[in-house]
Amino acid sequence: MNLSTLNNSAPDLYHRTPHPVGARTWGGCLLVLLLLTTAIIVWVPTIQAQTIQVDATPSHATNSFRPQRALGAGIDRLRRADVEKIFTQPVLNEMLSAGWLPVTYRQNTELKVEAWHWNPKGQWSDPRGQGYFTGDGTPSGELRFSTAYPLPHRGFTRNAGTEEHGFSRLNDGAPTSYWKSNPYLTQAFTGEDDASYPQWILVDLGSKKKVDAIRVAWAEPYAVSYQVQYWAGENAVDLPAKGDWRTFPSGTITDGRGGTVTHKLVTSAVTVRYLRVLMTHSSNTCDTHGSDDRRNCVGYAINEVYVGRFDRDGRFQDYVRHSADQNQTVTFCSSVDPWHSSPDLDESSGGHVGFDLFYNSGITRGLPAMVPVAMVYGTPEDAAAEMEYLKKRGYPVSYVEMGEEPDGQNILPEDYGALYLQFAAAIHRVDPNLKLGGPVFTGVNEDIQIWPDAQGKTSWLGRFIDYLKKHRRLADLSFVSFEHYPYEPCGVTWASLYEEPRLISHIIQVWREDGVPREVPLFVTEANVAWQTSESFVDIFGALWLADFTGASLTAGLNGLYYYEYVPGEISPGCNNSYGNFSMFMRDENFQTKQRLSQFFASQLITKEWVKPSDEIHQAYPASSDLKDSEGHALVTAYALFRPDGQWALLIVNKDRNHPHEMGIAFYDSGANAHRSFAGPVSMITFGSAQYQWHANGRDGYAAPDGPAVGFTVISGPGTRYTLPAASVTVLRGEVR
Repeated sequence: MNLSTLNNSAPDLYHRTPHPVGARTWGGCLLVLLLLTTAIIVWVPTIQAQTIQVDATPSHATNSFRPQRALGAGIDRLRRADVEKIFTQPVLNEMLSAGWLPVTYRQNTELKVEAWHWNPKGQWSDPRGQGYFTGDGTPSGELRFSTAYPLPHRGFTRNAGTEEHGFSRLNDGAPTSYWKSNPYLTQAFTGEDDASYPQWILVDLGSKKKVDAIRVAWAEPYAVSYQVQYWAGENAVDLPAKGDWRTFPSGTITDGRGGTVTHKLVTSAVTVRYLRVLMTHSSNTCDTHGSDDRRNCVGYAINEVYVGRFDRDGRFQDYVRHSADQNQTVTFCSSVDPWHSSPDLDESSGGHVGFDLFYNSGITRGLPAMVPVAMVYGTPEDAAAEMEYLKKRGYPVSYVEMGEEPDGQNILPEDYGALYLQFAAAIHRVDPNLKLGGPVFTGVNEDIQIWPDAQGKTSWLGRFIDYLKKHRRLADLSFVSFEHYPYEPCGVTWASLYEEPRLISHIIQVWREDGVPREVPLFVTEANVAWQTSESFVDIFGALWLADFTGASLTAGLNGLYYYEYVPGEISPGCNNSYGNFSMFMRDENFQTKQRLSQFFASQLITKEWVKPSDEIHQAYPASSDLKDSEGHALVTAYALFRPDGQWALLIVNKDRNHPHEMGIAFYDSGANAHRSFAGPVSMITFGSAQYQWHANGRDGYAAPDGPAVGFTVISGPGTRYTLPAASVTVLRGEVR
């Protein structure tokens, strides 16, 4: 089979049985008693039912979307050997059978502070095999794999993605290594004064200590003007809006001359945990890589940093641990120079599938794909070459994500904005029609907060939008993307299910309030239960969450979502000694499916039953249930679509873990003052705890039963009630009259 044409051609993986149920018959009642845990209905209008109410007023539609553009999945970093196993027909067929349509290509190297060689063939700025690498934009051969190069001038001990490997060159104890800031944030490239984009390093002493001095061993180029500051507040990294930076009384330096300097910052030591060196003007002298490339001669560089106090004998006592590993004192930085060299290649860290294999394998179904450029640790020239390559190959691109999780790299929105404009200009010279966006936020439930600016504004996205407006470049933002991992990994309980509709609806509203124009689409480009796996992913919980997230987000106005992760996964340890994975499949060492997991079956209900898998417009309408538990939680949530085939489809989640619930369905059109209901044949497909149960057993956990969903054809009328099994996802689809 040609996978590029495979949309809804995979066989249905549930059993559909025609099942008209008689009204007011003992047979129907007996059937309810015998099969209460499966999706059946009985029409008994004399008994009061709980109700799902659909607001079907045409003017009250909350969103419209096209499944072929809105319901996708993502593929992330892979080892080279795994690429060859995954991109085979049997594995791809299994993945595609879940029904997700477009694909987003995730860019993981930025999380690890690496330079991405999307094309291993290219040109170094320094012919000695070092400097700034630009991939070859002219196709030749086949790109099956891409590579990653850890950056030698990094200033992070840890960031969002490098918690377990890598280290900072600010305090690695090596006299020849150094941190260096990104040259593209200097006047030579932004056209604005360096002070518009101050660069900084931050030292976290781990606990509060009495500090009165700092020692900086400057490299080239060094800061001529800078300030040494301390944090007055709570956690400067995790709670940046709850405090402010204050300059030490003797912490302002305006005549820096490089070398190793020790500054007495205050007469009496101050008790602090976080210190920052804020740099505003550079010496513009050249680093160890020479003067042939101006990027070597702008920005700031530091060999080593020391923080402490003078003892009674006038000797400097250093609190910083200097080591080339994760045991060093934690440091952060504003940016990193993307300079690197051939020996920096780390084959063991993996890379990504090559673009040719990605597009030609069939995983994209021939649809436009969302692709990334490495912006935080890349160059505009390389991003432009990447787009040139895709254009020359004729590969369809829906959107281009600009960088990956800048908030997780602690980059400020103005710095991200300065890079964004440079990269956008370079990319649009290749193709002015490409749709660019970002910033691909990490999965949060509240606004991203950062250190206050001069006006006291702390919203990351709000300030980024302001930056684009100020530079009259808001038109370069074609979409805003973010990740959605709503729950703390080790705190997921069954009750967490009640929170999802509110969480996703709230964050969508937050981004709009931050200033994202209504005409700019919002996409969730990664989504799952949490950012660390556990049993909740593979339990029936995972299916219910996925349905709730999908329905709630599209009803709330999201323009598209991408499930994470498409590729079959191993069962691996997660939180609270539980095991799970980020996938719809449990696999063996060759990526062959050993068992389909709960989110696979939920995916099929969403992509094959709730929506019509097509490029046609679907409209979302408000729906609510009056069934609540004793604490006021909605036990049943419902999401209504009017489909292009004239049918209404409801995606219904019963979150009651132990009990089925009988529900009536009512449609009300306030414009016509009309009450309507499903009428005639209605498809009812259910997947729940009666069809799937996870049995935890470490790496040997398994599901039994393990699906499939069950389906019925129901003859419905105004009094029809529908029994929703315990812990289940149900799709009802039919005509409404």
